[in-house]
Order: sequence, then structure tokens, then C-alpha cells
Amino acid sequence: MDNRVLSALCYFSVFFAPFLLPLIVYFISPDTDVKYHAKRSFLSHLIPVALGIIGFFVLMVSSFSMFNTMDYSMAPDVTSSFDFMAAGIPILFMLLYGILSIVVLIWNIVQGIKVIQKV
Repeated sequence: MDNRVLSALCYFSVFFAPFLLPLIVYFISPDTDVKYHAKRSFLSHLIPVALGIIGFFVLMVSSFSMFNTMDYSMAPDVTSSFDFMAAGIPILFMLLYGILSIVVLIWNIVQGIKVIQKV
């Protein structure tokens, strides 16, 4: 298999094997150029996962914050206070996560096409 195709396949693996293929190619291929592209694609595939883990903790902290701001001393028929900042941060984070995931996907496609077109 041509080294360009193998390098591009590492980037395109975001669709079918985001971590597995670049990792295998990195350890199997003796070519330094293929290893370079396998490492770059693997790291780009890790960005949404790392951001998702951070988002999980942001969601947990904000949910505890919302829980602590509720006033349970009021009568049951009266609405409790609500912290909009604690609710807004996870929504903003999900929006950022979605945008970043799309950017990473497009970046991988562009890099894969660039590697194939390289002379």
C-alpha cells in the first residue's frame, strides 16, 4: 500500500476507527512520514474525547451548583430560585463541543485530501 494512502487513511479513520487505526499504523509502519501523520491524526481524534471528559466534569459541577442554589425552605407551591449561570455554562460548553467536533472532522478530511494530493 502506498504511504500516502496509508497516511490519508489515518485521517479518514475519524469515520470508522478514530483511535485504533492511527495507533496501529503508528506502531506498525516503519516509514517516518506515515508515523508523523498517524500521530497527528490520533491527537486530532483525541481532542473531542478530552473535551467530552472536561464537559462531563463541568456538567457535574454545575448540576451540584444548581442543586445547592435551590431554596427548599419555601412552600411547595412556590417556585424555587434557579441559577441561570449554572444552567448556561453546560449549554455553552455543549455548543462549543459541537462546533469543535465539526471543526476536527473537517480538519481531518482536509488533511487526508492534502496527503493524497501531495506529489
